[in-house]
Amino acid sequence: MNWVIDNFKLFDEKVAIIYGSKEYTYKQLYLEITKINNTLLSDIKSGEVVSILSDYSFESIVLLLALYQNKNIIVPITTTVQKEITDRIKESYTSKIINIQDTKYILENTQQVEEHPIINKLQLENKAGLILFSSGSTGKPKAMIHNLDNLIDNYKDKKAKALNMILFLMFDHIGGLNTLFNILSMGATMIIPNNRNVDDVCKLLQDYKIRVLPSSPTFLNLILMNKSNEKYDLNSLRMITYGTETMPESLLLKLKENFPKAKFLQTFGTSETGIANTSSKSSNSTFMKIDDPELQYKIVENELWLKSKTQVMGYLNASMESFTEDGWFKTGDLVENTEDGFIKIIGRSKEVINVGGEKVLPNEVESVILQIKEIDDAMVYAEPNIITGQTVVCEVVTILDKKIAKKVIRQFCKDKLDSYKIPTKVNIVNKTSFNNRFKKIRIKS
Repeated sequence: MNWVIDNFKLFDEKVAIIYGSKEYTYKQLYLEITKINNTLLSDIKSGEVVSILSDYSFESIVLLLALYQNKNIIVPITTTVQKEITDRIKESYTSKIINIQDTKYILENTQQVEEHPIINKLQLENKAGLILFSSGSTGKPKAMIHNLDNLIDNYKDKKAKALNMILFLMFDHIGGLNTLFNILSMGATMIIPNNRNVDDVCKLLQDYKIRVLPSSPTFLNLILMNKSNEKYDLNSLRMITYGTETMPESLLLKLKENFPKAKFLQTFGTSETGIANTSSKSSNSTFMKIDDPELQYKIVENELWLKSKTQVMGYLNASMESFTEDGWFKTGDLVENTEDGFIKIIGRSKEVINVGGEKVLPNEVESVILQIKEIDDAMVYAEPNIITGQTVVCEVVTILDKKIAKKVIRQFCKDKLDSYKIPTKVNIVNKTSFNNRFKKIRIKS
């Protein structure tokens, strides 16, 4: 046993999971983990790499915890694209696959015979592991491996709380797993959506009077665009956390206006270093402090570098060029900082647009465009240009037609942005490009 699963006995009849209108107590969770350990896991040795093909469900959470207890190295895979599944299984050195269909666990062996030194290290130390893949928006997804015992021990000694929380971010996402481990360590109740449709999520927020919503700027803006906050009673929300991408200041102000009772907290973390404890300067400010004794940070040429006790052991399919020799992770996030210790994420280094040597941050341009009342959403990105190298392009969701939209945007931006930052091309779209983690895709292939 370990402290996480031992706690389930203490939480006993408290509701742990609500999924598909069914309730599962911590006692049921404990008993099912025990059952899985005695049946399915009798065919799986400690230290084996096991891929779970599933998103969140009662069964996938049971399996994750049982494999963690069995000291396995776990690969959560939520994609349903067969090529992506095949690639992840191969690049994680998976030896067992468990596909969850309905409530059944289907176990399959792979022909994996290759080994990796980092995996061998975990096996020799008898530690559980976790392999996550980057979103791959700017290239091949990186397979990163964590010491899962180390990661989960970071949640130890949390105070028990009677709280309903929605498990919104995904099963293979560090933010989603952070929410999961927080809930389990506090004995709180997680509500798992059947899908991540805006209306369906908001109905759950209403029906279960959820107080904390972990999300992304893109999803929060979808709520406003869809007017879901008017269709459903979301007055129970007391905390809305946002991360995974840069928040436009104008969007944050609009959100605060629509959710006056909720405190807005910017979260920050990476798959490589884990989730940091943060505090926002205020609910309507995009400045935050990293208040985490387990994590160090520094700013090098406007880029945020991190070093944490929960960072990855390494990559399985890529070089460690993002890390310095002394263990600092170069996040690629560009920041501004204040003398009193607050920092603001202003963009990603890979997304900066170079217009004839002048640098343009997409988030700055988007924040201005989103102030236009006829514009519901905007995404700014680069396109090649023969003369300047790159030029600024934006996708917008609007009721205006293309010619009028371009004229309105250029006129509005004229006295708010330098001329080279103003979009030269405007594309009208039904929705901006974002991935299944509700993170904008600015790099166009």
